[in-house]
Amino acid sequence: MKVKDARFVLSAPSWKALPPPGAPEVAFAGRSNVGKSSLLNALLGRKQLAKTSGTPGKTQALNYYAVNPNPQGHPDVFLVDLPGYGYAKVSQKQRAAWQRLMGRYVIERAEEGTLKAVVQLIDARHPPTKMDLELLAIMLESPAPHLIALTKADKLSANDKQKAVAALNRELAPYGLVLPTVLTSAEKKRGLGELWGWIDTVL
Repeated sequence: MKVKDARFVLSAPSWKALPPPGAPEVAFAGRSNVGKSSLLNALLGRKQLAKTSGTPGKTQALNYYAVNPNPQGHPDVFLVDLPGYGYAKVSQKQRAAWQRLMGRYVIERAEEGTLKAVVQLIDARHPPTKMDLELLAIMLESPAPHLIALTKADKLSANDKQKAVAALNRELAPYGLVLPTVLTSAEKKRGLGELWGWIDTVL
């Protein structure tokens, strides 16, 4: 997909605030500070469309970005930035509410046909966290296709990149999963073509 225009359109802090079913949605999920906003900006060819922050938990709602909206505002696809999980400096109650919203979103929104795919971001430099694995488990209940984007891959040597993919595959094995995996770097623009190619395929 060629991005001709991209714009922020909606921040939904609750299920009731989600837009009505319409344009296809592709969600981006990952732990706090894994680089979701940076990767979204790189994919959309914008520097500060998705707000980046060094503070974990900055994204506290589902943020919708319209790709190539027509004059009526209908886009080719919405890229949806989900709240980062883990490490956020918020109450346990608020964190649990986010997790319930994300779990409902990736299952029910996919079942109704609006959510077409989920890109889960995991830091390539570290093994998947407990919460990364919890999202993997939730995704087993979702009909949406699922891709893993290993972020910050520019920080690794070629050998360590291979080790990161191998380590991820070991973590997926108990779930019986073989998921497409893309090594990405928002800073170096690595993996963007592969990601868009996968999104185009599922759409």
